[in-house]
Amino acid sequence: MKVILTHEVSGLGTAGDVVDVKPGYARNFLYRRGLATQWTKGAQKQVDAIAAGRAARAVQSLEEATSIKGNLESQQVTVAAHAGDSGRLFGAVTSREIAEAIRAGGGPEIDRRTIEIPTPIKNVGPAQALVRLHPEVQATVSLDVVAG
Repeated sequence: MKVILTHEVSGLGTAGDVVDVKPGYARNFLYRRGLATQWTKGAQKQVDAIAAGRAARAVQSLEEATSIKGNLESQQVTVAAHAGDSGRLFGAVTSREIAEAIRAGGGPEIDRRTIEIPTPIKNVGPAQALVRLHPEVQATVSLDVVAG
């Protein structure tokens, strides 16, 4: 089934791309999260508009993304999470919690969908997360997970 991505989806494509996915993935994941719309012949205009908007922002956001990358990589982000006595978290640190911690620490406004956590963070201590700021720029954020 063909869908038009309205946001960047890791491993699938960027906004404006037309991709083939299985119907269940489109219906249960992409549509429900607002990451894609159904492709039709008339929706091709929407694809062209998204591509034109992305091209207009690309040059400007590349310079901005590199400055944000330097800012993010230079700061230590502290994330407070509920933990037991042994240091094991009740659940895992989510991308939403990381985005809120970056904002609370004086960092820029980061969309939670651009944050990738390579392995689930389930213990107190140091950790890392990847932030996709631009298709060409990725920042590694150092996290300090504390019991809170």
